[in-house]
Amino acid sequence: MTVLNDTVFSLHTVVALSQEELFPIREVARLTGINPVTLRAWERRYGLIQPKRTESGHRLYSMVDIATVRSIVEWIDRGVAVSKVGKILAKTEPPKVLAPIIPYEQILADYTQWQEQVQAAVSAFDDVQLERIYGQIFSSYSLAVVFQDILLPLWKQLLQRLETFGQTSEWLFLDGFLRSRVAQRLMLLRDSTPRRVVICALVGHCRELELLIAALFLSGADTGVRVLTIGQPFDELTLVCERIKPLALVLFSNHAPAPELPRRLNRLALSLDCQVLLAGDASDLAQESLAGSSVGCLGNEGVLMRQRLKQFLAGKLES
Repeated sequence: MTVLNDTVFSLHTVVALSQEELFPIREVARLTGINPVTLRAWERRYGLIQPKRTESGHRLYSMVDIATVRSIVEWIDRGVAVSKVGKILAKTEPPKVLAPIIPYEQILADYTQWQEQVQAAVSAFDDVQLERIYGQIFSSYSLAVVFQDILLPLWKQLLQRLETFGQTSEWLFLDGFLRSRVAQRLMLLRDSTPRRVVICALVGHCRELELLIAALFLSGADTGVRVLTIGQPFDELTLVCERIKPLALVLFSNHAPAPELPRRLNRLALSLDCQVLLAGDASDLAQESLAGSSVGCLGNEGVLMRQRLKQFLAGKLES
């Protein structure tokens, strides 16, 4: 397997990369569960996908296109209108820093190979093999890539197929494994850094693994993060923060924000002595409605979340 990390690639490595694999629309429909009529509508009406064409006009989709389709489905499932998905995708499109050296399709293909190995271990309920692969992935990639580009996409795919016999057991197996490993990393950081930040999920807006990973992204050498248990009442956050006295309270949500959310966040911010921040997918969706308020938005991408948190804590970024 070609391992793509932060090292400089040799010319031999670049030349050795395989050409981009393309898929016909019927195969994309099978892989994503979205029928061809809908795929064509997303292309023609909204410009969400731009497949290549054969000389005879048949559509051919890349692995990047397939990943985009899955992202569109996720946003729609969260209550976002398809007409607004394009704007969100433009903000959350994965960085293509290596594009001048290696086609992004090849990077995605490398991620897919790791996902296939994880999937095989999960299907066999082989925790020893899963532990080995997990360690190999971490030895090859940054924290953000490991979760955002490799493990969480697979976790979400399994979550979306729970109605299929056996998929619930496989998802529970992977979910339990990842939660325990992320919790271990947070535990190691807990005693070595001052826990100056509290993170809490809005009730019903994410699963525990997503909250734990967000806490891991926000943790650093100078800032520890304390995670409040899923189900923490919103109305009792003032009490909790009065006793913990954090520098910042981060509220996490992966759902489309309700119309009343900005008002609730602003009212909460007025009752606290710490900075109130919003993170996760809801952060990008609510950014305009929170502009000019005291509530800051961290975004939903690991590296960016950490950078913005540091800037907010240093007072160098306006809400």
